[in-house]
Amino acid sequence: MVFGRERVELKTPEQVLVMRRAGLVVADALAAARTAAVPGATTGDVDAAAAAVIAAAGAQPSFLGYHGYPATVCVSVNDEVVHGIPGDRVLADGDVVSIDCGAVVDGWHGDSALSFVLGEGDPLDRALVATTEDAMWAGIAALAGADRLGVVGDAVEDVVDAAHARGADGGVRFGVVEDYVGHGIGSQMHQPPDVLNYRTRDRGARLRPGMCVAVEPMVVRGDQRTRVLADDWTVVTQDGSRAAHWEHTVAVHDAGIWVLTARDGGAEALARHGVTVAPLG
Repeated sequence: MVFGRERVELKTPEQVLVMRRAGLVVADALAAARTAAVPGATTGDVDAAAAAVIAAAGAQPSFLGYHGYPATVCVSVNDEVVHGIPGDRVLADGDVVSIDCGAVVDGWHGDSALSFVLGEGDPLDRALVATTEDAMWAGIAALAGADRLGVVGDAVEDVVDAAHARGADGGVRFGVVEDYVGHGIGSQMHQPPDVLNYRTRDRGARLRPGMCVAVEPMVVRGDQRTRVLADDWTVVTQDGSRAAHWEHTVAVHDAGIWVLTARDGGAEALARHGVTVAPLG
């Protein structure tokens, strides 16, 4: 079912349950990739770990071959915001690493990303990663009971503003990337509506049961402007500042919201925002 001028795809409960299966494959693949991402490993090693999990589950990677993308996951390091291509790059202690993964089960997609600092690292890098994760969960929590999608961007910016107010950013305001945003997801990996990570006057698409969206803030330690490298994929910050990226696929349905790519459906994190998740089935 579709509605509106953007033709937003509305899923049946049965279709959401298939997306949940895809989401759990993504969760397992990201866990394996995170374990593989150690100092001395290559970004290609990280990709191989995720690929093995997806293959063992009988699923397909969403990213491999997508507009010619050559790998199973995206591994973005330090000033790379998103779409970093895995390869021979060797990870080192102190790196900020973001891994983005998608999988398809019976034609339905799941998409999720996480970021972390290898080893102890710079305290401001750790604050960047934590702020970005907090912003994602705040954006997801805002969907509960909302009528318009624009609440996500409001919530993300509120978290980043709060980090600045308490000095977590070291006095250099974290920047919310505006060039890349979240998206609808379902029978295709990317579909309407856009899910903005920043506050605008536009209230966004009307939320309806059956909508599934990927909420994915990207936050940097400096200017939010980006550029694309010569490989036509890797997005980096223009000023060389470090970046973090978190993402989950979320279903909106009659009883509430359900995080399809989180093992617990988002229960633990959303409880901190006063939101109770509503699984289907």
